[in-house]
Amino acid sequence: MASLAEKRMEDAEDHPIDQNTEVEARPEELRLLEALLFASAEPIDQATLAKRMPDGVDVKAALAQLQAEYAPRGVNLVRVANKWTFRTAGDLSWLMTRESTETRRLSRAAIEVLAIIAYHQPVTRAEIEEIRGVITSKGTLDVLLETGWIRPRGRRKTPGRPLTFGTTEAFLSQFSLEALGDLPGLEELKGTGLLDSRLPSGFSVPTPSDDVALREDEDPLDAGDTLELLLAPVADPEEGGGAGSEGSAG
Repeated sequence: MASLAEKRMEDAEDHPIDQNTEVEARPEELRLLEALLFASAEPIDQATLAKRMPDGVDVKAALAQLQAEYAPRGVNLVRVANKWTFRTAGDLSWLMTRESTETRRLSRAAIEVLAIIAYHQPVTRAEIEEIRGVITSKGTLDVLLETGWIRPRGRRKTPGRPLTFGTTEAFLSQFSLEALGDLPGLEELKGTGLLDSRLPSGFSVPTPSDDVALREDEDPLDAGDTLELLLAPVADPEEGGGAGSEGSAG
């Protein structure tokens, strides 16, 4: 009796592969985009990709096609902060999880400040405190700056030239947002229970802007600005312990 290997060889001889069989050609621009995106350590924006591609290539359409190709695979092509990158498919993220020796959770105060900056940017520390109704401790802003989710944008053209703050690309990446416009609006916040359904008349949630350019009421940061200079002026409320402070939440 012939072995399985011998039978397979006989079948191959009886049914030779036609070397002239045409295989549907895959657009070359997709291979080029794959190579660029896989080789990059950071997400790449469409304009940068276009500069590396041959003339006449519709990069936007090619990215959409490549994204569709990878949609059912273990690695997906995703857009974060208007930049493109390959990431593990969301339903397979459990494969990459590992226990951390320490998990640092944001305090309620830090979450509130982060939300205010995200929706109201550019915003100063005094404006944050006016919205919250309490003094913002130095530690709260320190934590958010250390995460890389917020950054100093410039200085307000008002007496004292206070710093203005805004969010970063790291913030968008952390919360899987393509743009700040993807933040939930008023109705979405009500639906999730994050806002009381009985809100004062006229209450609204501002529409956040992705414009990184300084506004007319902002000056560029000074060359000598440092993190210590940004956060130094106001004493921690924990030290005073008076009314209106956020206590130990920062």
